[in-house]
Amino acid sequence: MKPMGPIPPFFAADEDGVLLVGGRNAEELVLEAGGTPLFVYDSAIVRRQAAAFRAAMPDAVQLHYAMKANPFPPLVVLLAELTDGLDVASAGELTLALESGAPAERISFAGPGKRDEELAAAVRTGVTVNLESQGEAERMLAIAQQLGRAPRVAIRVNPPFGLKGSGMKMGGLSSPFGIDAEAVPALLRWLLTEQVEWQGFHVYAGSQSLDPTAITAMQGETVRLVAALAEEAGAAPPLINLGGGFGVPYHAGQERLDLALIGGALGEALGDRPAVLEQSRFAIELGRWLVAEAGVYLTRITDVKQSRGRTFLVCDGGLHHQLAATGNFGAVVRRNYPLALAQDFSGAPDEEPVTVVGPLCTPLDLLGDEVALPPASVGELVAVFLAGAYGLSASPQAFLSQPAARELLL
Repeated sequence: MKPMGPIPPFFAADEDGVLLVGGRNAEELVLEAGGTPLFVYDSAIVRRQAAAFRAAMPDAVQLHYAMKANPFPPLVVLLAELTDGLDVASAGELTLALESGAPAERISFAGPGKRDEELAAAVRTGVTVNLESQGEAERMLAIAQQLGRAPRVAIRVNPPFGLKGSGMKMGGLSSPFGIDAEAVPALLRWLLTEQVEWQGFHVYAGSQSLDPTAITAMQGETVRLVAALAEEAGAAPPLINLGGGFGVPYHAGQERLDLALIGGALGEALGDRPAVLEQSRFAIELGRWLVAEAGVYLTRITDVKQSRGRTFLVCDGGLHHQLAATGNFGAVVRRNYPLALAQDFSGAPDEEPVTVVGPLCTPLDLLGDEVALPPASVGELVAVFLAGAYGLSASPQAFLSQPAARELLL
């Protein structure tokens, strides 16, 4: 038997033991959506996360949504309402952000490989471009001159430190992301001689951390770094995006993040900030933390088979929709996401483990490896939790030309 991660504390069963998502019976949701596989997102959980952030963080800190976590249009509309800004990483995401109703001045565009047409779209619409290199800055200024517009720009800084213990370290290394900190003051001084609207700094040192001490240390280092850069360049930044890094517990033994500790430490750091940052605004950019726990992936069992002493539950959904749950989205060691039988959510697990797989012709299509579930049969639903972030849009949907998954926001 191999352990699974903890099911988020927002889910329960109805009187018949069937999983409820957003207060709705899972099987009824599948019927409403037209079948499986199906992603269901509970807007109440997203609202709860945003409210928890506001309650814990200093008033001076804005909340931004990183759309790469989940660009499902109805969800983006909700998050445009709940947050102070949307952070995009492609022209496609930029279009979705604008269609959500978010004003251009609340949208920022990051990413190391922006094409000329993407830079032109950003300049035309008036969103902030987070510059990732000297070359990108030069291309953007040339495009802006052709368009006769003064672009809104920020500098993404590649810091000399990373987020310790993070799932993905984004700082302290040579990197395609951002401009090395030591090169930033000279670049900023040059930019300020051009026709630009400087918006500030963007610093992203790492992601998916469950260590509040590491996060607070990173935030403190970030405040000190941008203050030093601003003083050297002789320009106070209007906005400092402190990045994100807030993780969620996917695997056994992990616990939810202590927001109060982070908010308290950040309040102290901002209270003691250098004078050059006195008028600066601050933001934290979150994706996964806002939406991951709100999502459930429902897939139907099509076969139960025995093979050399093991029981396999074969489902109609898998890696092509939920790459991360199979351990193939940057995981060094594969570990089980939390799973459940939707029709027997409150039932006791069987003594014999089962392995949950998808329909694809590859052994990588593994949703649950020797996990403890109640006895299952063909036709029942398997629920994969923490499916709200880096799910459908981060998976190889075209692989083997399987049917597309449905999505539903409650």
